[in-house]
Amino acid sequence: MRFLIRRKRPAPAVIIVALIDVLIVLVIFLLVTTSFKQPPAFRLSLPESTQATRAGANQNPPIVVSIDAQGMLRMSPNNLPVTLEQFNAQLQEEARKNPQVQLAIRADKNAPWGKIVSIMDAASAAHIKVLSAFTKQANPS
Repeated sequence: MRFLIRRKRPAPAVIIVALIDVLIVLVIFLLVTTSFKQPPAFRLSLPESTQATRAGANQNPPIVVSIDAQGMLRMSPNNLPVTLEQFNAQLQEEARKNPQVQLAIRADKNAPWGKIVSIMDAASAAHIKVLSAFTKQANPS
């Protein structure tokens, strides 16, 4: 019997420079395609108004209460969900601290009307004189 003698082959070499090039291209691709804008926590579809005004800098910024289409309340500044009772208590406290406080309602156009009325009642009970609503500019046609 005759045995074949195998010759030792050199180990394959990995070209590191090519791998680094591929890695750099992947990093650049990820940087270009990544969106740095944070998406909002929830989306609202604001109603349109022809009389909508732009929100500007104000010396007394309003308390903003957001109502989504399911009727969930969120109150500024941290936009955490609150119940109607918690909202009433916080609104009373803010009105006690600052009698000139303003309230802005940011409600989805499909939000339950009863929640909006409840917010308006709470503002009235807290003796808030300035109540506004967020809208978007209507397309003139």
